Amino acid sequence: MGRLVVVSNRVALPEESRAGGLAIALLDALREEGGMWFGWSGRIDPHASGRLHEQQDGNIEFVTMDLSEQDHEDYYNGFANRTLWPLLHFRMDLVDYSRDTYAGYQCVNALFAGKLAPLLREDDLVWIHDYHLIPLAKLLRERGVKCRIGFFLHVPMPSSDLLAALPSHQRLFEGLSSCDLVGFQTERDLERFQDYVRLFGRGRVIERGLMEAPNGRRFRAGAFPISIDTRRIAELAAEAVNKPSVKRLVASMSGRALAIGVDRLDYSKGLPERLRSFQNYLHRYPQQRGQLTFLQIAPVSRGGVAEYRHLREELEQLSGHINGRYAEPDWTPLRYVNRNYPHSTLTGFYRLAKVGLVTPLRDGMNLVAKEFVAAQDAEDPGVLLLSPFAGAARELDGALIVNPYDIDGAGDAIAQAMTMPLAERRERWDAMFRHLCAHDVTHWRRTYLQALRDVHLDIDAHAERAEDEPTEREGGTWHERRTGGDRRSGGERRIPLVAPAPPRH
Repeated sequence: MGRLVVVSNRVALPEESRAGGLAIALLDALREEGGMWFGWSGRIDPHASGRLHEQQDGNIEFVTMDLSEQDHEDYYNGFANRTLWPLLHFRMDLVDYSRDTYAGYQCVNALFAGKLAPLLREDDLVWIHDYHLIPLAKLLRERGVKCRIGFFLHVPMPSSDLLAALPSHQRLFEGLSSCDLVGFQTERDLERFQDYVRLFGRGRVIERGLMEAPNGRRFRAGAFPISIDTRRIAELAAEAVNKPSVKRLVASMSGRALAIGVDRLDYSKGLPERLRSFQNYLHRYPQQRGQLTFLQIAPVSRGGVAEYRHLREELEQLSGHINGRYAEPDWTPLRYVNRNYPHSTLTGFYRLAKVGLVTPLRDGMNLVAKEFVAAQDAEDPGVLLLSPFAGAARELDGALIVNPYDIDGAGDAIAQAMTMPLAERRERWDAMFRHLCAHDVTHWRRTYLQALRDVHLDIDAHAERAEDEPTEREGGTWHERRTGGDRRSGGERRIPLVAPAPPRH
């Protein structure tokens, strides 16, 4: 069995303490499989891009590459975050496209390919991550790489019409057909990608999850919802209640209930709408004033981008207005904080909260929603308010689903959460927690990697049966016809066509 080779924009090096949930999941996969992690070093070289750094930690080799200031500006700050990020989050009004930054993005991806290709072996399993590296698989193929290549998009896939509005969209997104398996967060993302392939990508959809590129190459796509280390989060949260920072928060609440939101400062997170919803709640439910304090943690990100500076200014004005209107001498309704907290401390904050507000305007998954659920006290769990535009809403149907654009409805949902009976809170939480235990981050990575290993067999099997089997319109999916009915039926091991959607409780 070959190595697992993870490729991402940033690499979680052994000496770094900033690794988040995804980084930990990928490190676990590499420790289990043995392999290499390749990506940008995080360093800016004053002269030129391309200098490599190598280090070994157990059975994992870390290979990172420096970028020049201009390459980083064009590739990362430019095309990736000022063009692709707003496009993929349905914000065409914020898309800043230029041929120069697109050329820089392609140049850095070509540099990644040029440095990585000589390090690969034919039996390696390459797993590329996210929108920074969409062209990479095609560029690797052009350099003779023949091993299996998978790609996972962590952010949403927008509608085909939005993708088609991007200049050079075909050149960019057709590159994904050089992968063997393209993974998305939700079934809806998969549907949008298939629409793009069919309508604008010059390819065809043979069946759900199986596509053919204009050059005749077939590849798979599927939905693989990312998750968290559920039981570990639960343990951290239980331990965190004894941390000094968590105890200070408890003492400062003076017996009041806590509502919490934790988001990177980004326009996709719906933060102005959330603050206005909280203001609406205070206005419409005066009888509950003084009973709830809302803590919004929003660490600053991409501070050099104008849209983010304007967002921060708007949130500061809103929070000042809300507190100026509703605060009492002994109560501040809104605590707005622009700083990072250790992950273990955040889990303690989640456990204290009676209400969790996760209301993005658009989000690929949103792991804060899952962590909030995992962190709760089973005897007295809080209530999750969740946007239908977060991928997590497809799984966490014990949450109160809140449209972030409906300020009145969101305010009503906060009031509902405050008065929800304990029995209902337990019932809602239990269903979500059991789901997250069964579909944790280990399940996510193992499911994806097994599908990537099996994909060639899968496509070959489809080709062999194509002439003998009925078409999709003749009844049932191909998977059901192949297995003789229900996907859960017993019998011999079968190769999944598309990762099955998580069961809903």
